[in-house]
Amino acid sequence: MRVFSASASGVLSYGNVKVTCAVGRSGVKPASEKPEGDGASPMGRWPIRRVMWRGDKVPPPETKLPLSPIREADGWCDEAADPRYNQPVTHPYPASAEKLWRDDDVYDVIVILGHNDTPVVAGMGSAIFMHVARPDFSPTQGCVALTLPDLLAILQIAELGDMVEITR
Repeated sequence: MRVFSASASGVLSYGNVKVTCAVGRSGVKPASEKPEGDGASPMGRWPIRRVMWRGDKVPPPETKLPLSPIREADGWCDEAADPRYNQPVTHPYPASAEKLWRDDDVYDVIVILGHNDTPVVAGMGSAIFMHVARPDFSPTQGCVALTLPDLLAILQIAELGDMVEITR
């Protein structure tokens, strides 16, 4: 098992490699204290579940992880009261759900992390991904963000069972 460790100081490290990353606009906090929408990245080790990518913008990443294209109707439910909370959904969706098909490049490649997914606890945070950073590395809504080349380099070596650790 490999661990990719992202810190609140904006560094993601694995082995001898260190790259710049962005974390949540509210910093990092213990997962047990993270409510939906607070903008914090949840501290802890989160298993890498799968990868999604925008086939119209980038080629499929080279990876051993499960891989699926992002479709225009793909979303992720962030409505705590909805039975599909913190799960993929299809738009239009009757409850609040983030759109995965975005006009910017941030979700050109997303890595789904196993935060609050077994079991899902309503209101404890949804859609915690590793994704592409904005050019200025501005904070995320609670995810970990890297340059596209750094993200693709990680995906080339990542395997099921690997983890993303978020620390202070």
